[in-house]
Amino acid sequence: MLIKRNILLFFRDKANVFFSLLAVFIIIGLHVLFLGNMLEQVLQAELGFQSDKAGIVMTSITLAGMVAVTSVTSCMGALGISVADKKDAVKDFLTSPVSRGKITISYILGSAAVGLIMTVTALILCIIYITANGGSVPGFTDTARLLLTAVLSVLCGNSMVYFVTTLVKSQNAFSAVSTVIGTLIGFLMGIYIPVGTMPNAVQWVIKCFPMSHAAGMFKQVIADGELSELFAAAPPEALEGFREVFGVVFTYGDFTSGFWFSASILAATTAVIYVLSSAVMKARKSNFMH
Repeated sequence: MLIKRNILLFFRDKANVFFSLLAVFIIIGLHVLFLGNMLEQVLQAELGFQSDKAGIVMTSITLAGMVAVTSVTSCMGALGISVADKKDAVKDFLTSPVSRGKITISYILGSAAVGLIMTVTALILCIIYITANGGSVPGFTDTARLLLTAVLSVLCGNSMVYFVTTLVKSQNAFSAVSTVIGTLIGFLMGIYIPVGTMPNAVQWVIKCFPMSHAAGMFKQVIADGELSELFAAAPPEALEGFREVFGVVFTYGDFTSGFWFSASILAATTAVIYVLSSAVMKARKSNFMH
């Protein structure tokens, strides 16, 4: 019932839902206004010839990143309920027969459920738009990989936001943190600017940011088919170079990340951050309601 309460509170607060998706709206707006055309020109220059597929490829890559962003920002919006409860409902909860541990878990699971609902919805809309504009429909295997990516992306994003929330005690502080994360998340995932065009130090920050791997996994499934078709007449190294520049895969020396490597990064990060968050809570002898 607590999980259901948290989910309903999130969706009933229209302003919270809107601001949770603000980074997504910014990405869509930038793509429509100028980012899409700019990236398409970069791709045309890379190919050395004009192609009708260039536009849908760049749209696929941008929308794939947008889905990954949704998995973080929606979880943060849902976890904001726990911060509000510290002020408005703390006495009610502390005098209830429900243990503090269950209350804390209800916030975590509730935000994860919200994140999964929002991410899958964004993913479905993304696929519908791409297929309506000439893209291919994902098969059974690709659909399974997309759902797995959505789950891992939400779990990892939720764990990171949960850790931040354990350190925040007021709604003003949480709002400030949410604004910073919403502003930076597109850059940290390499969505606004191609990863390969950034300074080397910034590239390494993006490569080491776990949620960049979530964006890369979505890109691999959603855009790789169109990319292979587009680069069919080009040398193999041209396709690999493009995938690196646009954050579809990441290179670490001679090693290139793949789908399952990125999946393991997300799973490992989720486990480590939840353990770390639990240690922080125990060290402070506190929880969300304290």
